[in-house]
Amino acid sequence: MRCDHAYETLRRKKPLAETISATTKLAKVLTTLDLTALGIGSTLGVGVYVLAGEVSKTTAGPAVVISFAIAAIASIFAGLCYAEFGARVPKAGSAYIYSYVTIGEFIAFVIGWNLVLEYAIGSASVVKGLSTYLDSLIDHVMSDAFKSFASMNAGALGDYVDFFAFGATMVFSIALALGVRESVSINNIFTLTNLAVVLYVVVTGAFRADPANWSIPPEDVPTDRDQDFGQGGFAPYGFAGIIKGAAICFYGFIGFDCIATASEEARNPRRSIPLSIIISLSVIFVAYFSISTIITMMLPYFDQDVNAPLPHVFRYYGWTVAQYIVSVGAIFGLCASLMGAMFPLPRVIYAMSIDGLIFEFMGRIHPRFKTPLIGTLVAGFLTGTLAAIFNLDQLVSMMSIGTLLAYSMVAGCVLLLRYEVDDPSSKGSGFSLGQFLNIEKLNAPTRFTSGLVTWSVTIYCVWCLGLSLVITQLEDYIDQCRQPRSSREITFTVPLVPWLPGLSILINIYLMTQLDVMTWIRFGVWILAGLIIYFTYGIWHSGMRFKATSNSNTSLATESRSNLVIEEQSLPDGTLATRL
Repeated sequence: MRCDHAYETLRRKKPLAETISATTKLAKVLTTLDLTALGIGSTLGVGVYVLAGEVSKTTAGPAVVISFAIAAIASIFAGLCYAEFGARVPKAGSAYIYSYVTIGEFIAFVIGWNLVLEYAIGSASVVKGLSTYLDSLIDHVMSDAFKSFASMNAGALGDYVDFFAFGATMVFSIALALGVRESVSINNIFTLTNLAVVLYVVVTGAFRADPANWSIPPEDVPTDRDQDFGQGGFAPYGFAGIIKGAAICFYGFIGFDCIATASEEARNPRRSIPLSIIISLSVIFVAYFSISTIITMMLPYFDQDVNAPLPHVFRYYGWTVAQYIVSVGAIFGLCASLMGAMFPLPRVIYAMSIDGLIFEFMGRIHPRFKTPLIGTLVAGFLTGTLAAIFNLDQLVSMMSIGTLLAYSMVAGCVLLLRYEVDDPSSKGSGFSLGQFLNIEKLNAPTRFTSGLVTWSVTIYCVWCLGLSLVITQLEDYIDQCRQPRSSREITFTVPLVPWLPGLSILINIYLMTQLDVMTWIRFGVWILAGLIIYFTYGIWHSGMRFKATSNSNTSLATESRSNLVIEEQSLPDGTLATRL
């Protein structure tokens, strides 16, 4: 295979118009309310019951509210990019399909493979949290029983085989496989109950809120404990603590992108996807901000419980009923988070399967349930196995690295599509130094201007990576070349392009560089496994490969017929049959 041919193979793209117009076998039953509940449920799970107390006590103090605000802004940047793509490409697959139509097949496979990792580990961590929470409510009876006959001692593996986690995962997988409408209705109930409990906590906790807990003097901060609790006040750990807290809080917003994976099953995806993403992120931020405000005003930050802050503050005031209500809400919230985390995984597998990049049987749609039945059950088995046998403490960060990479790719794709060529047949002007600043004042993008933006975005990403690695301050740099933009009309567009997507890329890459070395090593192993699948199966079974072969054969046949006609017309005696 020649180098130029190999390069073209790796960067072959799915035609955008053809992708949008392709028919679907999935049931289009989801409304804007369903998608919004799915986004809220997948994100507002264990984080609202744990994250605020943990970050306030160990990292940011009462300034955790600022950390959540910074994390929300970063998530909104990514959410707006997803919203534009949901309006452009209303198909299942989320960031995978977005990168397939803008960058090329190889990068799309890498992104899709990362999403499989993200959703599988995310779901496993949620169901593991549900198992642990229920086990604590029944005085560890369940874990003691499992340890008695299924204990493990193998380093990174868990202490025992968690049969409950595996069983719960398979039950949710079967529910998802038996119908989208039914499973989403159950998720709506879980999510509404979760939001009701959050509202209950905020309203009841407000009666015990004391603003003085946001301005504790340094002399009142405990010094006889193992941990350093900073200098008191609103930001006891300083500005660095707020930023570090924001990096942790950002992971509490991971999950809203499951909305984009449901595009193909939405009744009106061009309207519902952007609206659902924006509403869900807004609701999630208000919930996080309100909860963190209430608990840090009810108790000093150094008295928070890092494992179960909400039951702890109500137990402190002797509100037994409220404590049990919060416990029930936590169970419903974890169930909603599990449903939302498991929902997108079979959709990504389905999208990659119908494109031929992974095994075909994974994407078969059941004629009755209108869901990828086999892919859903396989995804459930994978997730359940991870939850049952692995110690997920060291693997959770792998979910973050996959998510941040996907967010960065989506932001980059927005930049590439915004400056794409409207008419592929127009060649435009060639290279000119003045075109870097668009001195010619072109109104329509050309092949050269589109390529210029592609290189600019690539260079910018490399620059962001270098900037993050050396931990320097943000400089006033982004693509300053005001190239002509695509005039294609869509229902939603990201504002402040290229500034907002560029800032999103910078934030995501910076957060990726904060992950430890072992996370990058595990990530590399996962990528290596994916590359083996792609180069031994996907690249040879890709639907775009067969389409390119078909187009090539058609072109050769057309050219042969054309040559035949010319030869026939050149015969002097007019006899055609004897000189073919």
